[in-house]
Amino acid sequence: MISVGNGPNPPFWRQLCPIRSLTALNFAPNGLQCWHIGIYSNGTCLREKDLGASLEPTGAVANVKSNRRPVLLRSETRGAIQIPWWGAQDAPKEPDRLLRACPRYVPTPLISLPGMADRAGIGQLWIKDETQRLGIGSFKGLGGAYAVLKLAMRYVEKITGRAILPAELLDPGVRSLFSALTFSCASDGNHGRSVSAGARLIGARAVVFLHAGVSDERAAHITRLGADIVRVGGDYHDSVEAAAKAASLDGWIAVPDTVGPGEDDAACTFVVQGYAMLIEEIIAATGQGSAFTHVLVQAGVGGLAASVFGHGWARGLFGPDTHLWIVEPERSACLYESARAKMPVRLPPGPATNMSMLECQSPSMLVWPIIEALTTGYITVTDEEASGAVRLLDQGVSGDQRLRVGESGAAGLAGLLRATAESDRKRLRLDQSAKVLLFATEGPTDLSAWSGNQ
Repeated sequence: MISVGNGPNPPFWRQLCPIRSLTALNFAPNGLQCWHIGIYSNGTCLREKDLGASLEPTGAVANVKSNRRPVLLRSETRGAIQIPWWGAQDAPKEPDRLLRACPRYVPTPLISLPGMADRAGIGQLWIKDETQRLGIGSFKGLGGAYAVLKLAMRYVEKITGRAILPAELLDPGVRSLFSALTFSCASDGNHGRSVSAGARLIGARAVVFLHAGVSDERAAHITRLGADIVRVGGDYHDSVEAAAKAASLDGWIAVPDTVGPGEDDAACTFVVQGYAMLIEEIIAATGQGSAFTHVLVQAGVGGLAASVFGHGWARGLFGPDTHLWIVEPERSACLYESARAKMPVRLPPGPATNMSMLECQSPSMLVWPIIEALTTGYITVTDEEASGAVRLLDQGVSGDQRLRVGESGAAGLAGLLRATAESDRKRLRLDQSAKVLLFATEGPTDLSAWSGNQ
């Protein structure tokens, strides 16, 4: 056990955040390490561990009365980076081949927001709008749906002994084989929609496990795609474990978007591989010569961030001078805390956040090595900051195109606005030379609680 220091030089986190209580944790069932966690007055959690030498706090660290995590920046340069196959240069080739068989596939727009850039005091701001992706309304449409198609084709190829072409996905004979399949997953909402859409496209069944925090409206989006819903008590990771257990017992094909220690990562690699399409579409829209200085990606378990950073690096869109930052909810910042610990950690359940699609307690073990290797900064945002970003996008600043984006989808903008308000923003290089890339990862998933209506 780690004791709490009360001497003249307490750990950094204790100087930063007044402690409301301490919770003793054991090792989590999935093997991720859990430590004593400080629970602060705003409901956030922070590991009882000093900052590692490779990460340095900015601005907010000087304010010892702050109730929130400071921005963390990487202090050392990156070494040699080995990009895994799902983020390599040719990673999008197969997703592109299969997803173009979907009638609704079109590249999503990359939108310039000059009014917002002026407001933030930076040179240029671009946002990749995923709110209409494949009729699902989220970037997740690229991952779960592709994984379903890929796994279904492998199943048929094993039976028939021959390769299946994308054009055969709608062939009656092939579809009769697909009809025997059941795909299962856990979801906060969007991944379940993607898996369900992929299963419906090929005539297969989908079963989606939802934890107690998933609203009825988000569940209804999934059932409208023909999936069966199984409700699970607890949080997202409880639903992940329930989905994996059911798939194993019933002979279903599991399509997880996160992987724990020692778990089979084959299906999840296809999910993350599908996300690489985002970078290809951005390159097609801008050209390689249009280099971004800052890229902010919101994260839950880290799959999107790892794919964007990894494939962008492999394709030369990002390089050693590119600031690659992860944005998380203040109430659910497992990647931030894992970066501080220099190992994946699992946080205890805490207060819910309006950024529901990002409410995860531990990183995906599949993508953590790339997150750790490439990420240069970690930023957390409050629910209020996410709501404010939603309203700014919905209104359109100084004539900018208006965007209907959910709170999770607006987290990247919220992170940028927080960073530009830092007292030492000069160190963050957020000036008129900055060219920033954001991702509007989803539209509103629950209009009854959407900040744009408030």
